Amino acid sequence: MKYDFIIIGGGIVGLATAYNLLKKKPELKICILEKEDTLAAHQTGHNSGVIHSGIYYKPGSLKAQNCLLGYRMLIDFCNEHKINYDLCGKLIVAVNTNELTELDKLYQRGIDNGLHKNILVEKDEIKNFEPNVSGLRAIHVPYTGIIDYKHVCNKLAELILAMGAGSYTSHKVMQIQQDKNEVLIITEKESFLTKYFINCAGLFSDKIASLNNRNLDTRIIPFRGEYFLLKPEKRNLVKNLIYPVPDPNFPFLGVHFTRMIEGGVKAGPNAIFAFKREGYKMSDVDLIELYESLSWPGFQKVMMKYWKTGIGEFYRSFSKAAFTKALQRLIPDVKKDDLISSEAGVRAQACDKFGGLIDDFKIIEESNAIHVLNAPSPAATSSLSIGKKIADLAINKSNN
Repeated sequence: MKYDFIIIGGGIVGLATAYNLLKKKPELKICILEKEDTLAAHQTGHNSGVIHSGIYYKPGSLKAQNCLLGYRMLIDFCNEHKINYDLCGKLIVAVNTNELTELDKLYQRGIDNGLHKNILVEKDEIKNFEPNVSGLRAIHVPYTGIIDYKHVCNKLAELILAMGAGSYTSHKVMQIQQDKNEVLIITEKESFLTKYFINCAGLFSDKIASLNNRNLDTRIIPFRGEYFLLKPEKRNLVKNLIYPVPDPNFPFLGVHFTRMIEGGVKAGPNAIFAFKREGYKMSDVDLIELYESLSWPGFQKVMMKYWKTGIGEFYRSFSKAAFTKALQRLIPDVKKDDLISSEAGVRAQACDKFGGLIDDFKIIEESNAIHVLNAPSPAATSSLSIGKKIADLAINKSNN
């Protein structure tokens, strides 16, 4: 069969793209190619399960636009399909005077993005929201919630298959051959013909894009995020979600506390440069992938500029005491023995040639393809909106 669109990558963005394409044009022939034997196996299946509000993102940016729209679409989707979620709210806490200015900027950014229910919380009011938190001032964000994104993916996959799409797991893409009229996608098992393909390959999105574009100006740099769980008897230290004020120089939010929808409380993540794209453990090393990251001119500039921060992150990775100390900035009563090691996640962070860790979503178009080259957090929250945007681009491309 020749497909109208083939989507490479069966994470939440790829599934949401297929869903939106079929909602707009049910007659389309679509299939999803996923290299793992299950869908949502990597970034989607290893995230912290937060429904983000959109407070952090520059007004007008792709992150802001898609998070705000995607948030509403996600809530509507969950209500329609009876997927459990909880809009429990979160607290962003300034713990020293140096963070107060950035906290005020965040509050204003939230207002600019339409989050008018956010409130500034003074020092003596913080314990009304989180009794065990210590801080000088905070923002309470009532929009933020928790969910299990695997459940969202399972429902999306069910709906897509019911609408006639094909789903091929254990089909790693090896080659892409294209001309003006069609694309031949060759996997480890078989080959597929399509008019257009959409690259939603996450940690390998640059690899897929570079199969036909050797001059790609973007490289995926993997960062591992390590988590601990609070012991069951210490979960009462956290009512909902507690975040620090993020460093504006980095696209990471800092270690925080997250109550999970299925129960329990996660603490983390840090942001460790990973020695393998799917390096969920410190011992996971791929020498070729490591060389590709370290030889990328943009990442070399990042390392030179932020080497102290990087060393600090690695130190916290090896030292549970240091990780605990970072958490104690928010909740002083947390002790090292309260933390149980948990599974890590890996973030696909795009880096340009000039030393920039790309902060916004990055989607590029080619004659026969659309590439999603940067879709880190809040991509899960934004997925239905990102999928709608990609579907619009794809259908417009096919009509021209």
